[in-house]
Amino acid sequence: MKRSQSRRRFLKSTTASTLAGGLLGSSGLEFLNHASLRPISAEETQLDPKVVRLQPEIEPLVRLLEDTPRNRLLEEVGQRIKKGVSYKEILAALLLAGVRNVQPRPAVGFKFHSVLVVNSAHLASMSSPDQHRWLPIFWALDYFKSAQARDVQEGNWTMGPVDEGKVPQAHGARKAFQEAMANWDVEAADTAIAGFSRTHGMQEVFEEFFKLGARDFRSIGHKIIFVSNAWRTLSLIGQQHAEPVLRSLAYALLQHEGDNPQKRDDERDRPGRLNLKKIDKICAKWAGGGKKDPEATNALVESLSHQNEYECSDKVAQLLEKGVHPQSIWDALFQVASDQVLRKPGIISLHTVTTLNAINFAFQTTGNTKTRAFLLLQAASFVPLFRKAAISRGGEFPEYSIAGLNDELLKEKIVPERAEIFDTLGSNHLQATLKAYQYLNNAPGDGSQAAKNLIHDARVLVFLKGNDAHDYKYSSACLEDYFHLSPAVRNRYLAACLPLLQNSKAKNNPLVKRTQEAFKV
Repeated sequence: MKRSQSRRRFLKSTTASTLAGGLLGSSGLEFLNHASLRPISAEETQLDPKVVRLQPEIEPLVRLLEDTPRNRLLEEVGQRIKKGVSYKEILAALLLAGVRNVQPRPAVGFKFHSVLVVNSAHLASMSSPDQHRWLPIFWALDYFKSAQARDVQEGNWTMGPVDEGKVPQAHGARKAFQEAMANWDVEAADTAIAGFSRTHGMQEVFEEFFKLGARDFRSIGHKIIFVSNAWRTLSLIGQQHAEPVLRSLAYALLQHEGDNPQKRDDERDRPGRLNLKKIDKICAKWAGGGKKDPEATNALVESLSHQNEYECSDKVAQLLEKGVHPQSIWDALFQVASDQVLRKPGIISLHTVTTLNAINFAFQTTGNTKTRAFLLLQAASFVPLFRKAAISRGGEFPEYSIAGLNDELLKEKIVPERAEIFDTLGSNHLQATLKAYQYLNNAPGDGSQAAKNLIHDARVLVFLKGNDAHDYKYSSACLEDYFHLSPAVRNRYLAACLPLLQNSKAKNNPLVKRTQEAFKV
């Protein structure tokens, strides 16, 4: 991956903001000839030879995002949408502008959230009421401009073209990629992934990435988050846009500190290396299914809450060998993740949830039983590692959890108002959590409609008040995963996740008004 002087000439930004998304318009680039657009100079039509070229049908829209000043971007994009640019084109341009202009270093996070948040914004958009559909995408557009400006300040990194002379032939592309990633060789990985992606299908390519994204505990989960989000977004916008995204992904996964990790025994690599050695034994007895076992779930919750990363992965290995269904394991993992949020709400516990969401997606998507076993073991290692990371930043976890309050809460058949829950969240997150738990469990019927109502309100509050990439990443992850859990544990999970959602007393984000204005005639 090379550095180059950027061809970007965007002006200084004037305001901070957020964006919004939806499902309007048709496809096509007819807007490029529209008389209302500003003239484009001959110089502007020439691409810098040191900058990676994208597909010709998306390049003009990507350049619009790159070159338009931040304080005008929402309005410019709004005009293009009204003239026929589609939702998928906007999403594709947003992802590609991010991978071309924002370096996923020194850690896969920070300014690179402008890329990581694209799929989260899309998920939020697809789940939103019609009137809010464009809000997440426009928030992400504005966030890209802030990340782009920060990248310029930090050296103006831009993805360069691949070294075509070193791209491997089809028959050797997979092996070249595997070797480059195993050796943490950035230059070899860049050319190898270009050859691999050009000659193999997306499923084959991502089978490699699913394992690589979860192999080490660096960047607090952002590596596997990028892997899963890249798959999900490319599945929507099309494989023709894959190569620059996969080059950025390979580069991100090779992020490390100090000497080459292959040549040393680092604690961030150790769980993955040990878990790989357990796979053959597990898969000799486990074919991917099993029997659901609530008692196994409860026992694993206890282990994940108190034992270390090695003991927890051993526990999961034993459960798989005994024929316990993976759902029972995921139920425990997500419950403990939500308990971490409840006990110590903050950036570390937030990433416990978003990382499990990404690992679970990879687990559901891969077709390889060994990869599925590895992902489960790594998830079991990561949860206690997140707990240790949170403790290292400020003391022990409090010992309360929703599980210990079940009987007392459910004796009172009170159904709090939803508005009361989100009002209380602004001042007392524990009390709001308990109200949410009562609301979910004491509502009429099976509680499914109550959960949908609570999720709806939580999403709308993020659209109106969210001001950080984590608002979208976290809400999209935890609200999606509610539906991935067994009915017996869903309500506990959702209520415990509440402390890191937006509350109704927070200020509205000014981008809401800008987005509304952008669509006016």
